[in-house]
Amino acid sequence: MNPEFATLHTLLRQRLETIADHAFRDRDPAAHLAELQRVSEALSAEHVRLKPVLPARLNHFLTQSSLTKALDYLEDRGEGH
Repeated sequence: MNPEFATLHTLLRQRLETIADHAFRDRDPAAHLAELQRVSEALSAEHVRLKPVLPARLNHFLTQSSLTKALDYLEDRGEGH
């Protein structure tokens, strides 16, 4: 397991959870959008930081914004824990 992937794992989960939080979106659309932007920017920065050490398949998922597939990849390989 590569411990460097822990932050990536956390950010992927946060992004997907934020997208799925319809109650938050309905209650405060501006705050929801701001949180989505914050986590998206952090995820993008983490992708850039890790790019030299990412397995090709994981890099592909992140490049294509296949976030569920990227999260599954990490969890199936124990990379995110």
